[in-house]
Formats: sequence, C-alpha cells, structure tokens
Amino acid sequence: MAEIADTVTAAGERSPPRPGFRPAAVPLAAALLLACVVLGTSVGPAAIAPDEVLRVVLGHVLGLDLAAGPVADSIVWQIRLPRVLLAGLVGGTLAFSGAAYQGVFRNPLADPYLLGVASGAGFAETAAIVAGLPLVFAGFSLLTLVGFAGAVASVLLAYSIARQAGRASSMTLILAGVAVSAINVAGISYLMIVSNENALEILNWLLGGLNSSAWSDLRFILPYSLAAGLIISLHGRLLNVLQLPELEARQVGVDVERTRVVLLLAASLAAAAAVAVAGVIGFVGLIVPHAVRLLVGPDYRRLLPLSALGGASFLIVADLIARTMVSPGEVPVGVVTAFVGGPFFLYLLRRQRRLTI
Repeated sequence: MAEIADTVTAAGERSPPRPGFRPAAVPLAAALLLACVVLGTSVGPAAIAPDEVLRVVLGHVLGLDLAAGPVADSIVWQIRLPRVLLAGLVGGTLAFSGAAYQGVFRNPLADPYLLGVASGAGFAETAAIVAGLPLVFAGFSLLTLVGFAGAVASVLLAYSIARQAGRASSMTLILAGVAVSAINVAGISYLMIVSNENALEILNWLLGGLNSSAWSDLRFILPYSLAAGLIISLHGRLLNVLQLPELEARQVGVDVERTRVVLLLAASLAAAAAVAVAGVIGFVGLIVPHAVRLLVGPDYRRLLPLSALGGASFLIVADLIARTMVSPGEVPVGVVTAFVGGPFFLYLLRRQRRLTI
C-alpha cells in the first residue's frame, strides 16, 4: 500500500514522483507565512516598522523590556497581532479542510463553500444566535459544535442528492451544493428578517470579517482546528489511496467508507470552527489547494501541510487588503476572497468541462 500511496496522482493515475524543490517547500512556505505576519502587523493607518513589531512581540513573549513605544505596543499587541494570527488560523483551516474535501470526493472543485458546508454551518450558527443559546462553555465555543452539525447535514444532503443520479460526478455534486447553499441562505435571510435586533450583526458576520478579532477568539477555533488538522494529516497516505478506483483501494486493505466518514467529519468540524469565528469566507479552500498542487504535485502528505501554510498566508494578505483598500474604513475580507475566487472558480469550471468532453 505504501508504494501505491507514494505514486498515485490526484486523478487516480500512477506516475513517478516529479523532481523539484519539494524538500524546501515547507521551509519556504513557513518563511512566507512569517513575512506575511510581519507585513500584516506592520501595515495600517499607523505604519509601524517591522523591527518595532518584533520588539513588541519579543517583549511580550519573553517578558523583556526592548524599548518599544507604548503606542506601538498597544496597536501591535492588542489590535493587529490577534487579528493577523486569527486570519492565518482561519485561512489555514479552510485550506486544509478544502484539500481534504477534494481528496475525499476526488473532485478538484469541491471545497467547504461550494458544497454548502460553510453555509450550513452559518445557518445553524445563525439559528443559535437568534435563539439566544449559550455560545461558550468552559472556554470552548459551543457555536462551533452547532455549526459542525449544520455543516455535516449540508454535505451529506448535497452528496445524497448528487448520488440520486448514480455516480456523484463533479457537475452534479457542485449543482447539489449550490442548491443546498441556496436553501441555507434562504434560512439565514428568514432568521435575519424575524430578528431585526441581530440582523446587522449577522450580516457583517456572514460577509466574513475579522474586524472585531481579539486574543480570546483564538481559543474558540484553535482546539477544533488542531484536532481536525491532526486527524486529516494522519490520513494523508490514505487520501492518496482514495484517488484510486474504489475497488483497487479496497484491494490494498483500505476501509474506504470509514476513511471517508472520518475525513468528512474532521474537515466539517474545521470548516465550522472557521465560520464560527470569522463568518462565511469563500474560496480559500478552493484556490489554495489548487495552487499548491500545481507547485508540488498531488501527494497529500505534502499537499495538506503546504495548503495550511499557504491558506494562512493568503488570508492574511486578503485581510490586509480588506482593511487598507478604503482606509480609514474597511470591507469584509469575504468580499476580497470572492473577487479573487470567483474568476478562479469559473476558470476551473471551464477547464473541468474541457477535460470531460
């Protein structure tokens, strides 16, 4: 099974490993992420030099007095750094969950947004907010668990609809996801109408935004993101095998149904956690895994960690654009990702159609 997992491609074909810079890919991606964190923390209405940012961070982390100014200290530590770190965590979570969905469904167009997962989590979480349910217990986000239930229900509904016509092809699965998303959005719109006092808060949240980020938000997503990421990463080799025809995967000893269920649950939990703290931010889980796959190939053992690092960098930059393009105001980061992701999705859809003709 190890040899098959090493050579299977995302299209279900065997091919020899391609040479390139793969051994250096993770350090390069980590260095890029660090640069994005420094850039995102430095740039804003009040520009702060990168060396001063580092002094503030090291001063708080190590407990040293590194002569950082009080204004810079407040801006960096209390406002910008938690927002940048939350953007990175949300972006990385959406990217590796999107890569997992694409692997499970063997569908390069699958992601938490297109399959109705994000909108399902948003609908369930909106219902919890309107109903006045407790959202936090013992420091953990109950909103994430509510969103997880909505996400799982949506992806199962979309997949079952697509299966009604036989095999769940790329096109039928995407269309089913669009239909499920439309139902979820209709439910959210209805809840906004009947709950006027929460309408503006819900709308800002659904557009995807990080403008109210705080250190406390990190603990609402971090446990779920780490748990889901660990589960998905441990299944990287099995995700490679799942790209084979199902009969061949079973012949090498893989419990296909169990593996799919575990991965779907983990990816849905990750997506729900991201939606709970940042709203519905689309296309991150679609764009980033594709870009990483083009650079390093389809091996999920490399694709998953690089997608997480790339997704973190992508959303940090997108959020930086969102909060500076109309300064002193800002636009929701979901608008920025949609401007980038919409044309990219249309390109992929057209390319996918050509491949199936």
